[in-house]
Amino acid sequence: MLSITPISAFHDNYIWMINHPGSHYAWVVDPGDHRPVLKTLEAKGWELKGILLTHHHTDHCGGILGLLEHFPVPVYGSYRDESGLADRLFQGGNTAHIGPFHFLVLEIPGHTLDHIAFYGHGVLFCGDTLFSSGCGRIFEGTAPQMFNSLNQLRSLDDNTQVYCGHEYTEHNLKFALALEPENADAKQYLRNVQLLRSRHHPSLPSTLGLEKKVNPFFRCDQPTIRESAERHYSQKLLQPIDVFAKVRDWKDHF
Repeated sequence: MLSITPISAFHDNYIWMINHPGSHYAWVVDPGDHRPVLKTLEAKGWELKGILLTHHHTDHCGGILGLLEHFPVPVYGSYRDESGLADRLFQGGNTAHIGPFHFLVLEIPGHTLDHIAFYGHGVLFCGDTLFSSGCGRIFEGTAPQMFNSLNQLRSLDDNTQVYCGHEYTEHNLKFALALEPENADAKQYLRNVQLLRSRHHPSLPSTLGLEKKVNPFFRCDQPTIRESAERHYSQKLLQPIDVFAKVRDWKDHF
């Protein structure tokens, strides 16, 4: 059992703090900034016991050195970690034993080549590969790599709670509805998200079951998504990977 606290950072990042209920120990996921983490630890009276790192971008790892100055704890990351900060290294399929928690490590390249996710206890920490109603930009990998990574996440249990790295949900849903304007689930989700954001609450976590209904990058095998992409690009798209590549390009310019 775990509890998860969102910590806002920068303009729209989330740092996720994990706690075992009843304990005074905590772990953080992707601390781009050490200051709000230290503030949260102090407010709650918790001790940091470890850091989980999904990929090497500075807005996800820039606070690690600052935290290590106060708490000399393990940093769990990919064996391909490009930040040089992880000291407990994992490949896809490994189990990361992190305090009382056990997470399956998934290799999900595309956004970066060293990107991993942590999956267990009914939750998924997926960094910048999967967003609610969206996915990350392809900076280092290829469209097929990102497509395969998303399909790997899509195959997980529908009840899995999705904890991603940014508050992009509202904008992503507006794009999703540009592709599927009659998607009733996406319309309702947008209303719910706008209400949450108007009250300054996070839109997250989502669930994988919901993402399968609203996220266009999970729905590239659906005729509605394919037909929208074909109209937008004025060309026939034969395979879901072809649809995905065009939808990702469309989103880049949306």
